[in-house]
Amino acid sequence: MSSFKLLNHLFIKALPTMSHRSLRYGLPCTLFATLLVGLSVNSAAAKTNDTPIRFANKQLSTTITGKLSPKQSERWYQFKAASGQYAIINIAPRADTTETANVGVLHMPNGQQDGTKGGIIYQDCLPESGKYRLRIARNLMATQGKTAGYIAEIIILPQYASQALCQ
Repeated sequence: MSSFKLLNHLFIKALPTMSHRSLRYGLPCTLFATLLVGLSVNSAAAKTNDTPIRFANKQLSTTITGKLSPKQSERWYQFKAASGQYAIINIAPRADTTETANVGVLHMPNGQQDGTKGGIIYQDCLPESGKYRLRIARNLMATQGKTAGYIAEIIILPQYASQALCQ
């Protein structure tokens, strides 16, 4: 059931039992809480659409090349890494598109996020082992609604090579 249908259903069910005071104060809070729950469920489902980032055996880096259509605002990727691995993520423009998807945010297994616009969006030691999610998006303040391209390079050093950098 969509969030809108769920909210509508709850509103119709609850309306006959509500007093004037609960309509004024309780209903907006209930609807807002229900909307947040719906959005949480939808964002959890989005994780299944992440494109996996795979590194070949003994490979330290990989490159992702992509385009966002005019109606797309973001694309999600995921990779697994271990605590204490040093990582660098760089986003660069593509020559064959007029716009660049230059916003990158790394979502960590512990819920923290780190990122910025363009260039090197992350350069640090990964804080814990698990699945990392990378969001690449267009800068909505600087778009003209055209296809936005990107080239993302992900470098993850093995733990033994990261020790001196992560201490």
